This record gives sequence, C-alpha cells and structure tokens, in this order.
Amino acid sequence: MDAVEALIAIEDDAECAQAISKALKYWGENSAKLRETRQERVKRLKDQGKTWQEIGDLMNVHFTRAQQIAKGLRGDKRPKKGEQEPPAAS
Repeated sequence: MDAVEALIAIEDDAECAQAISKALKYWGENSAKLRETRQERVKRLKDQGKTWQEIGDLMNVHFTRAQQIAKGLRGDKRPKKGEQEPPAAS
C-alpha cells in the first residue's frame, strides 16, 4: 500500500496519471483506487484546458484512451481478439 500512496501523493497531475498507467501495466487493472485516482487526474488535466491529444501525449497513450480513462472505462471491457462482439442494437 505504500507504493499506492506514493503514486497518489504525486502532486503534478500529468506525472501522477502517467506513473499510475505504468504501474497498472505491472499490477494489472486490479487496483480500483489507482484507477479512480488516474481518472480524477485526467479529468483535472482536461479542466485545466489541456486537449485530449495533449493528455494522451503526457500519458503515452492514444488520445481516445485518455478520453476512456476520464470516463472510467477499463481497457479490459473490450472483446478480446476472436471473441464475438455483442449484437448491435437495431
């Protein structure tokens, strides 16, 4: 938990969001607290006037992923390769 608290304590929003993204690659998407903190920091960056492209660049992710993070969407919710996607609504 000390590592989690150290990440959350990073004052710079961009640095915090990027560090959490890197940590989640190793820890998996299991830490709700880290995901929530990353989401909040990304929202704060957007509120500061940064574009989605700028936020994505800061986090080393595509700008659409930055938008997904702000919405609280997890990457593992997408169908895996070879799995059927749910039928489209008519």
